[in-house]
Amino acid sequence: MQTQIFPSRRVDVAVVGGGLAGLTAATILARGGRQVVLFEKARTVGGRAVTHAHGDFRFNIGPHALYKAGPGIKILRALGVQFSGGTPAVSGAYAIDAGVKHTLPGGFVSLLTTGLLRLPAKLELARLLGTVQKIDTDAIQRVSVRTWLDGTIRQPGVHRLLQALLRLSTYANDPERQSAGAALAQLQDAVRSGVMYLDGGWQGLVDGLRDTARAAGVHIESGVRIASIEHDTAVRGVQLADGTRMAARAVVVAAAPGDAAALLPASAALREWSAAAIPIKAACLDVALSRLPQPRATFALGIDQPLYFSVHSAVAKLAAPGGATIQLAKYLVPDHATDPKADERELEAILDLLQPGWRDAVVERRFLPSMVVYNALVTAATGGVAGRPGPVVPDIDGAYVAGDWVGSEGLLADASLASAAQAAQLIIAQRRGVQAAAAA
Repeated sequence: MQTQIFPSRRVDVAVVGGGLAGLTAATILARGGRQVVLFEKARTVGGRAVTHAHGDFRFNIGPHALYKAGPGIKILRALGVQFSGGTPAVSGAYAIDAGVKHTLPGGFVSLLTTGLLRLPAKLELARLLGTVQKIDTDAIQRVSVRTWLDGTIRQPGVHRLLQALLRLSTYANDPERQSAGAALAQLQDAVRSGVMYLDGGWQGLVDGLRDTARAAGVHIESGVRIASIEHDTAVRGVQLADGTRMAARAVVVAAAPGDAAALLPASAALREWSAAAIPIKAACLDVALSRLPQPRATFALGIDQPLYFSVHSAVAKLAAPGGATIQLAKYLVPDHATDPKADERELEAILDLLQPGWRDAVVERRFLPSMVVYNALVTAATGGVAGRPGPVVPDIDGAYVAGDWVGSEGLLADASLASAAQAAQLIIAQRRGVQAAAAA
């Protein structure tokens, strides 16, 4: 809901973007004693973390999972954001290869019984499962996933399975460019602690962060678009689309790299970061069913095709009693043209295979042909996570960025939350330094 502009027309920090990153940065800044106004161009905050409701059914914008070993969950808890949910079980999951269902190897028993792999591949996978947590991911940040797999895995079946698991944990389908170190670190987190599907969807995180921000004193302006950030060598303020100006000592742009570059066109660094960013996208099919035809078929991973199927309502409160919320995805290859109708048919075929009769139980469905999962692939060529831009925009004093493409910590929402916290802490520390110097 839109409110009146901050009455002083002058704040310490303006935050542009009301997704998870913007709300987190604004809250930490306000708790650090800064006057903060947050601008969100949409009518409501949340960005890609909002959840849509259809009766008692809840749809996230594509499959969302919170990594239990990642930095994001620690930041949310430190801010006092409450959430609950469940962890999907590995047992009973399927691997789909050439249109055939197999047991997805997730432990010793399933490894022995699966028809997905022949005996030599099972032996190699058993050895790999015992050592995956010991892989030094820092040493292979500049190695591509394809190069690492080709040089490490001998059995073709294990090669394809591991590539599928890396797609699953990172949402990325670009092994030629993706950093093996970044991808394997994410897989290690998934194997070590698992992920959470959240009760009520990710809207709970949005609402919790919004309420926490307001309680800290953040002034939230939704439905307000920023036309430009006023600056010379330093940030001076922001100009709204209606011509209103607000002075600010610093700005945090919690948006996609292209949007940040457009708001700060004088920054050569932002232009370079934006040009290098490779967006990661997925075709997503979300389905609400009045009943689940096959209650035990709750998770499947494509092996020969980059597909994902999960009944999120099996472990989190997302559906009406007796019903189910299913989220499917096809991980798209960056920079490659795709046929949305063919992608939708491919996802429907997975439902036909795993949940025959699902069409008679449809309550609601939604197809998102090209959803941006995150804004920049972590590449081997740039050095993995350490090669991502930091929160500081180096050529404009007082300008900072945050989001899933920023910082050296985590992927996906973890990167958004971690970079937002880092940006806010840097601003707070810098101001304290200025005050200390003035006092001396």
